[in-house]
Amino acid sequence: MTKTIGYRGWRWKAVWWQRFFLLWTTIEAQTRYSIPEELSPGSVVGNLAKDLGLSLAEIFDRKLRVASEAGEQFFSVDAGKGELVVNDRIDREALCGQSASCVLPLQLVIENPLHLHRLEVEIKDINDNSPVFQAKELSLKIAESAAVGTRFLLETAEDLDVGCPCCLW
Repeated sequence: MTKTIGYRGWRWKAVWWQRFFLLWTTIEAQTRYSIPEELSPGSVVGNLAKDLGLSLAEIFDRKLRVASEAGEQFFSVDAGKGELVVNDRIDREALCGQSASCVLPLQLVIENPLHLHRLEVEIKDINDNSPVFQAKELSLKIAESAAVGTRFLLETAEDLDVGCPCCLW
């Protein structure tokens, strides 16, 4: 009775390790790139051939392609150079809203044998929206007796890049 239980336990562990190593060889690595928003189409994000350790012939023969988890194809692979390039302008505010960080998860699929690589592209904000005040002009009346270094509170301005009102001193 003891031998049967021990055998079953060992067999279960062997099956688990086999599946683990199969998964390990299928999903190998994760790469992360950072780019500013509003890059023009055709801009290079990174060199996938170099980062994945593949030759240009392997990229072409094994049909390297990018699959977006977000649904839209913002990026594609230039098989001739092995580079990840931008397909369309990316507006960070439209894509991620008021979120502090904006990361697009992607999957790189390589065939024969099948390999999946997880790729993340972080979209950095550029200051393309200036703060806007409600009033065009503001008059301050400051007394002569005001101490040097006195601060005066101004109305809040809205900055669409930050997503919240800003208080300027």
